[in-house]
Amino acid sequence: MKSIGTVIRGLPVQLVVSQEMSLSMRMRLRYESSDPYAVRVAFTADESDEAVEWIIGRDLLIDGLESPVGEGDVRIWPAGERDRGAVYIVLKPPDGVALLEATAQDIRRFLHETEALVPRGSESEHIDSDALLRHLLAEDSPGR
Repeated sequence: MKSIGTVIRGLPVQLVVSQEMSLSMRMRLRYESSDPYAVRVAFTADESDEAVEWIIGRDLLIDGLESPVGEGDVRIWPAGERDRGAVYIVLKPPDGVALLEATAQDIRRFLHETEALVPRGSESEHIDSDALLRHLLAEDSPGR
């Protein structure tokens, strides 16, 4: 297992309400080499401290910069010119749907930093299998 590292980046994002209206929000992306397949994303309204958190696969985010990807609760696709356009993210919680628009270049920079930490395709080398096994065995032990 390689060294542990974290990449965090806060980005502006728009919650698209209609074709005529959107609300400014913040999106905080967090990547940890100890959980190399996931990106934790927290969304907050500009004047709120309450966050809505999601976990999105890093590969899904990477692939969504180039073409439409995802099904179910998370979908991502590019819009506009490459590296200058937007990326749309649809999140489907149990009680609605959120369409978010972010700048592709900002997400690409974040993902570049994560790939410097854990190159794509080497994620399995960063998983502590022994710790994961201990955790799983502890959950199955009597008295829990």
